[in-house]
Amino acid sequence: MTGTIVGSIDVAQVVLYAFWIFFAGLIWYLRTEDRREGYPLEADVSGAYNKSPWLFVPPAKTFLLPHGQGAVQAPNFRRDPPPANAERISRASGYPLEPVGDPMLAGVGPGSWAMRQDVPDLTAHGEARIVPMRMATGFEIAAGEIDPRGLAVVGCDRLVAGTVRDVWVDRSEHLIRYYEVDVEGQATTDPDAEEDGFGVLLPNNFVVIKRGRARAPYLYVHAITSEQFALVPARAAARTVTRLEEDRIAAYYGSGLLYALRNRREALL
Repeated sequence: MTGTIVGSIDVAQVVLYAFWIFFAGLIWYLRTEDRREGYPLEADVSGAYNKSPWLFVPPAKTFLLPHGQGAVQAPNFRRDPPPANAERISRASGYPLEPVGDPMLAGVGPGSWAMRQDVPDLTAHGEARIVPMRMATGFEIAAGEIDPRGLAVVGCDRLVAGTVRDVWVDRSEHLIRYYEVDVEGQATTDPDAEEDGFGVLLPNNFVVIKRGRARAPYLYVHAITSEQFALVPARAAARTVTRLEEDRIAAYYGSGLLYALRNRREALL
C-alpha cells in the first residue's frame, strides 16, 4: 500500500524476529557464564594465553562464601600449579605427562587432584560435614548390617593392610564416606592424635566387603596393595579432613588402579 511504513509486517514476523534476538542473547550469555573458570585457555606447550576466547570472557563476579569464609571472584585467571613430579614426554603439542618417581603420588593421570580449599567441608549449620562416627551424635550402624569397625582391610595382594578403627560419616548426606584404618608408618603432629589415634582414610567407593575363612567378613580393596596403605596422603588433623585432603586421598586410590601393580600399565595383548 502506497505511503505505509509497516504494511508488509505482521505480528508473527515481529515475534519471530524477537525470538531470534532473544535466542542470540541467550547463547551469548551462556557462552560467557561457562567461562568463569578455566578461561582463557592456555597453549599446550608454551602455556601462553589463547587470545581467541577473550571475546566471551565475562567481567568478574563476586561470590560470597557461607559461614564467614570470605568472598571469591570469578574469573580470576589464577592457575593451579603444574604437577611437580611429572614431565612431558615430548615438547611437541599433545604429548602427555609422565610421572617421575612414585607415580601414585605424582598427581597426574588417574591420580590427578584439584587444588580445592584446604579447609573442611561444612554443613548448613557450619559444622564439619565429614567426621568420625565417634564424634557424630545420633549416627550408628543400622541393625542387621555388618559393623566394619575392627574388621581387617585387605589389599589387592590379598595381604592384610590394617584394621578399621572407625567409620567416617557425612552428616549432611547421612552415609559412610570413609573408613579410618590403623596402618603402621603414619605419623602426625596433631595434639588430638594421642587421644584418638590417627589412621589413614579409605574411601567407601573403593571397598567391597567380602567373607573369608569361617565366613568372617573383611574389607577388600582392589585399588592398592597392603604396603601402599602406608603412603596414603595424611591429614593435618585427627578429627577432620579438608577438601584438598579428600581430593588427594581419593586420587591416590584412583591412581592405584593403573600404577599399583606393574602389569596394570601394560597392554592386554
